[in-house]
Amino acid sequence: MRSESTPFEGGPMDGRSLPILLGPTGHPPKWYEIPVPDPDGAAPTVLLYERVPAGQTKRLGLQKGWKYTFRPEGTRPRVRWPWARPGR
Repeated sequence: MRSESTPFEGGPMDGRSLPILLGPTGHPPKWYEIPVPDPDGAAPTVLLYERVPAGQTKRLGLQKGWKYTFRPEGTRPRVRWPWARPGR
């Protein structure tokens, strides 16, 4: 499997790059979770990062790659299907 060095932005991983495995489409996963163990033995804290475009080229506006940005609330947004009723 291929991997790509992907930079992290914000949170405790700010400024670091990790090799992330790419999926069958050549993209890294949409969400990246990093479990941080608790020293007291309680449930680990999960750091959540979301994949966003890293930038665009000047001439053609092509995407340069991906980066991960920190989600401080630690939860993924719910999927909103167009056929689902609101308020359920």
